[in-house]
Amino acid sequence: MNLIINNSSMQPIYEQIISQIKAKIMHGELKEEVMLPSVRSLAKELKVSALTVKKSYDALEQEGFIVTVHGKGSFVTLANQALMLEEKKKEVEADLEMVIRKGRSCGMSNQELTELFEIVLEDE
Repeated sequence: MNLIINNSSMQPIYEQIISQIKAKIMHGELKEEVMLPSVRSLAKELKVSALTVKKSYDALEQEGFIVTVHGKGSFVTLANQALMLEEKKKEVEADLEMVIRKGRSCGMSNQELTELFEIVLEDE
């Protein structure tokens, strides 16, 4: 499936799997009704525990990104558009938080950050 696991990351492996599969769904790399690898085969491919992959699949199913059919496998579902929009908003929020941290690390005030944001916004 081409997921990259960073064992030295502070983010747990199951969360890395979840975020990468979500990203593939949201960017259209994984389409509706596409079958995901079995828990065992993905665990073998990523060299992680099958329980870790199962935990990831369970979370993705709970969030509405996949559906698991007993005896058949796990499939990408037609994700709820509101859910997809909310996920994208979370990404934008995280990006803005990173920008604010970068700005503050070089001494920018809230006023300077706001002015810069408004300038960039006008140019778009």
